[in-house]
Amino acid sequence: MAKYSPNLPCPCGSGQKYKKCCARYHKGALPANALLLMKSHYSAYAVGNSDYIIKTTHPDNPDYTDDRKTWKASINRFCRETRFEGLKIIEWSEVGSETFVIFNAALSGGEMIERSRFLNEQGSWLYVDGEMLTGSPSDS
Repeated sequence: MAKYSPNLPCPCGSGQKYKKCCARYHKGALPANALLLMKSHYSAYAVGNSDYIIKTTHPDNPDYTDDRKTWKASINRFCRETRFEGLKIIEWSEVGSETFVIFNAALSGGEMIERSRFLNEQGSWLYVDGEMLTGSPSDS
């Protein structure tokens, strides 16, 4: 996958350049809340950053595995085969260390609307799981 230019608009839809937005999280800064993690997760898929996706996925996630090589290859394949065309946040609610974010992701395989669950553990937000509400991308 070609390197994503830091001067391009951030895939999360913030209107900022990638280098001023999600790239900082991809380089190690901790998102202050689950909404920022969700947006940076989407951006990581869009720019093909499988390491970030793995690092910010909770061990209770159904895709989580200790076989990092296979998991990373699967994420990279999905990133290569999918165009990430837009992200819209529909709603989010934070209750203590648990947050739910409902989003609509426009992907080349179709629209995906998901209700994602995030947990904050020891100051770091992690993606736990998601429930598809409507849509079904052909690539997933």
